[in-house]
Amino acid sequence: MFNIRRISTSRWWHKKKNWILFGIFLFLVFVRISKGSLYKDFYYFISKPFWPGQFQKEVILESIEQESLIKLNLLKKDNTRLREILYLQESSNNDTISAAVISRKTGSWWRQIILNKGSKDGVVIGSTVIGPGGLLGRVNNTSLLTSSVILLTSPESKVGVWVDRSQVNGLLVGLGDDYPSLIIYSKDADIKVGDFVSSSPASTLLPPNIPVGIVQSIDKPFRAKKTAKILLLAKPHVIDWVQILQVKI
Repeated sequence: MFNIRRISTSRWWHKKKNWILFGIFLFLVFVRISKGSLYKDFYYFISKPFWPGQFQKEVILESIEQESLIKLNLLKKDNTRLREILYLQESSNNDTISAAVISRKTGSWWRQIILNKGSKDGVVIGSTVIGPGGLLGRVNNTSLLTSSVILLTSPESKVGVWVDRSQVNGLLVGLGDDYPSLIIYSKDADIKVGDFVSSSPASTLLPPNIPVGIVQSIDKPFRAKKTAKILLLAKPHVIDWVQILQVKI
């Protein structure tokens, strides 16, 4: 009798273990299908007490205004068209959604930040995200309460830009480090170290004339193209508040 009970008990525990493993498998499948939305919404509530305060937000917004005035005074002598670089600052509140950065991966291969605004706030995939200094990236995923932003430094990022001085169009491609590459499909393109780069009026993904960065170095021409390293104006590793643009392109 003792041996029979031992075998029966062993079988019962074996069945329970299978159910536990099956439950874990279903949970992982759900997380994969939902693309981590449940996890992000849970993180939303856990991190809420640590979000940047309203005072810090006001300080950053004031810094943005001062930065914009300085840029305008420096660039208007170079090219009158660059006055439109402040276009985003003149947008009404209905055109933007302010959001706090609640998580960031700026030093990893993925290069993304997570914001505390999601689909319930009107954020949609493809929205442009800017911060103090200029363009940060685009929204690539949303949950009910959060949204993920692929940064310009991510290998997944490819956006149309142009060199302001010479108005030469190119493609800004993330490389997984802090300096994305500007690719211009002309080996004779007129670009110099120190040139300003902004979003291109020819882009179908971004509003035009958003500040992006400065040409830091230029590589030797390769075949029929020229490439350059770009120093970005917006610094995602220190930014706590951003704006999500709702402007129709």
